[in-house]
Amino acid sequence: MTSNTRVVVIGAGLAGVRLARRLGELGTPVTLVGEEEHRPYNRVLLAEVLAGRYSPDVIALPAPAALIRARVTGIDRGARTVACADGSKIAYDTLVLATGSNPVLPPLRGLFTADHELPKGVHAFRTMDDCLGLSEAVRAGVKAVVIGGGLLGVSAARALAQRGAQVILAQQSERLMERQLDPSASKLVRRHLGDLGVEVHTDLRVRDVRCVGGAVRSVEMADGYALDAEIVVLACGVHPRVGLAQTAGLDVRKGIVVDDELRTSDPHIHALGDCAQHDGTVYGLATPALEQADVLAELLAGRANARYTGTRSLTRLTLTGQTAFDLAAFGETEALPGDDVVQLADATRGTYRKVVVRDDRLVGGVLVGELGTVGALARAWEGAEPLPENGPLLHLLTNDGGS
Repeated sequence: MTSNTRVVVIGAGLAGVRLARRLGELGTPVTLVGEEEHRPYNRVLLAEVLAGRYSPDVIALPAPAALIRARVTGIDRGARTVACADGSKIAYDTLVLATGSNPVLPPLRGLFTADHELPKGVHAFRTMDDCLGLSEAVRAGVKAVVIGGGLLGVSAARALAQRGAQVILAQQSERLMERQLDPSASKLVRRHLGDLGVEVHTDLRVRDVRCVGGAVRSVEMADGYALDAEIVVLACGVHPRVGLAQTAGLDVRKGIVVDDELRTSDPHIHALGDCAQHDGTVYGLATPALEQADVLAELLAGRANARYTGTRSLTRLTLTGQTAFDLAAFGETEALPGDDVVQLADATRGTYRKVVVRDDRLVGGVLVGELGTVGALARAWEGAEPLPENGPLLHLLTNDGGS
């Protein structure tokens, strides 16, 4: 790629900023287009801002000099330009879509006003504006209902409780963080939230948001039971933001389909991060997005042998209260018939460690509390190599392998 090639990146989140920074380091000029008025920031740490532990400045990302604040409304693939809401156009030779994801807004009665806005007191939790709006609304004793018990819902409930809110977390499925954790680890997360004063309800389907005068007053369950609420947080997951790609006629399934060069069905357009689907997978996590950005930077800088072949990603969450609560999960945390499982639990210390082995290979694990062994376990899992025959798993679970 020549030095005067115009690379335009749409999206100033973790993936877009990482790509722009790496391209700059490799001597390739780039224009980054972001629609939020705030400085680019690390979305992973928004819950820490809500909890009052960090100010927005602390989670800001180093933005490249060529940052344009604009909302892109369309892509003209023939002319190789993108159109912005203010009427301007930006020309590109190579376009990168790093548009991220949008929050899932559940189909609840009363969720939207006549103007298709969320009622006062109802908040998504995805952007800095969402976070700042929530922060402004929280006060000691306020009644808050968090809908969704995944990673985001657990983080939001913990943050609100730390701010002194009376928090109820409503989860439709039978346990918290079911995508990442096994039942034993989920119970420990629930116990920790309970210690912070969060009231957790599982197997609970929300049906209705009740408002008076345009402001939320309660959340009604499918069984008719109502929860008083002055604040409602929607933490029901995210879905890839693919509208621009669809309108432009790119191949879109769950996300924007890309190959090992993170190239879409248009050879002049690439995609990465939460909006991209590689080899059938939409990751929706920070680590794969950063790895994709590093690979794409090398490709666009002319290093033709760079390829993205997928990410084996570890989920890690730290919940803070009177005592810290750490957990990590990777791979398959539920065993299949024929798998070997090693578990160590200490109820007094609130620790739990479990690994799953299949055909002499570590295929997954979950650790709660005292994560000194997570580094060694993650390396054994990521390497996908046969484990030694001299019983290393107990050693890995009980000794500090370096985190």
